[in-house]
Amino acid sequence: MTDTTEAVDLRSLVPAQRHAKIFQLVHALEPGSAFELINDHDPKPLYYQLEAEYPGQFSWTYREQGPEAWRVEIGKIEQAA
Repeated sequence: MTDTTEAVDLRSLVPAQRHAKIFQLVHALEPGSAFELINDHDPKPLYYQLEAEYPGQFSWTYREQGPEAWRVEIGKIEQAA
């Protein structure tokens, strides 16, 4: 992914708003780009939702795994030519 990955801190949003925000960001990603999600708990259930919605189209890389913050880089995979 790029060196200029945008960080999106979801901790200030109420839980009901978080998934909508993440899906908005994932939908807007260009191939080869990514953003870093910052959350107050492990967002692993989100991984399964994204995989169901966008099968094989994104990457998921933990950068930090608690206990106070979880950071995950989510990227859109470039399609092979």
